[in-house]
Amino acid sequence: MISTKDFRTGLKIEIDGKPFEIVEFQHFKPGKGGAMMRTKLRHMRTGQVLDKTFRSGEKVKKPDMVVVGMQFIYKDGTDYVFMDLETYEQMNVPAENVGEKGGYIKEGDTVKVLLYNGELIGVDLPANVNLTVSQTDPGVQGDRVSNATKPATLETGLKINVPLFINEGETIKVDTRNGDYLGRE
Repeated sequence: MISTKDFRTGLKIEIDGKPFEIVEFQHFKPGKGGAMMRTKLRHMRTGQVLDKTFRSGEKVKKPDMVVVGMQFIYKDGTDYVFMDLETYEQMNVPAENVGEKGGYIKEGDTVKVLLYNGELIGVDLPANVNLTVSQTDPGVQGDRVSNATKPATLETGLKINVPLFINEGETIKVDTRNGDYLGRE
């Protein structure tokens, strides 16, 4: 069991038999009564966001989750195919289960995946990844505004905004939490 005093962003909890991840939390004390914990939870299967308030000291169940290292092999239609590094067993995963994080994964990358009752429901990525720019327009001389950006398509198909000086074929560092450009590699 997990107490509300242990809540933090990214913590996984189970409510009514469903896995949730804490997106935001705020401790507050109304004028009358005990302290409360206001949270914003994301359903780990559907992505639905839920606002829920807990009393201070209330306990919630910890979900039966396993973190396993898997290698992304290839994309089969809309499914992602992962291979367990210990058993070499392959698992087809619908794109909805991987979510927007699929745009940061290249073929051959090893990632940590979350298994809930044997079903892959999420992918844990490092804070940043290196990806190659596959398509972008050239920066035009004279287009110099503070922090000017242009759209770029990366090798995985992900589209982000990059500075004007970035060209096709360059490897850049991308933040996996918000999709921001961090620098060249």
